[in-house]
Amino acid sequence: QVQLVESGGGLVQAGGSLRLSCAASGLTGSTYVMGWFRQAPGKEREFLAATRWNGGTPSYADSVTGRFTISTDNTKNMVYLHLNSVKAEDTAVYYCATSRTSYIRDRPSAYYYWGQGTQVTVSS
Repeated sequence: QVQLVESGGGLVQAGGSLRLSCAASGLTGSTYVMGWFRQAPGKEREFLAATRWNGGTPSYADSVTGRFTISTDNTKNMVYLHLNSVKAEDTAVYYCATSRTSYIRDRPSAYYYWGQGTQVTVSS
């Protein structure tokens, strides 16, 4: 049973930085895509970034390219999302997600397993 647990959310000032963590368990093998999404109140869930568990070039949404960075630590079964130069519009619940595939997709429906989410609030 795959489980994902996010942590690291909180209150951050505009222009600041934050690192979100996602602890993954139950992964069998290395053919997984790990993704980060967010959802603000009244809005649809939005793709942010994704990477293959076994390496390769990450993919980013245009809205966060150059500000957010996804990374993995396979030795610890962790996935991270580094948020830099945050803005008020980055306020949302952030979710970690995964699916057993080697194809990176930006649709939420392409991801089978989800964490419970962690709240990020940016104060201006």
